[in-house]
Amino acid sequence: MADFLGMMKQAAQLQSKMKALQEELDHVEVEGLSGGGLVAVRMTAKGDVKAVKIDPSLMKADECEILEDLLVTAHNDARRKAEAAMQEKMQALTGGLGLPPGLGLG
Repeated sequence: MADFLGMMKQAAQLQSKMKALQEELDHVEVEGLSGGGLVAVRMTAKGDVKAVKIDPSLMKADECEILEDLLVTAHNDARRKAEAAMQEKMQALTGGLGLPPGLGLG
């Protein structure tokens, strides 16, 4: 019975740490770049886009398709960086326990 109570205590501590991690991830920001830095997307590690920067040289009507592609690429770059930041925080929290991806994150 003592082992069960110990496991329950550990689970409660992990749940508390996961909640703190969720709050921390709201404040971790990453920046994705494309076009050699002509387009930048800044987002939180949880995937909320905070800002988009576009170099004025791309503001040409005949280059709209290029700009659209660069925005997608910059967003995807930021998303990959956000996922990496989240994984890094999870590894630090769980100490490499090998928990399933996304456990408790949402």
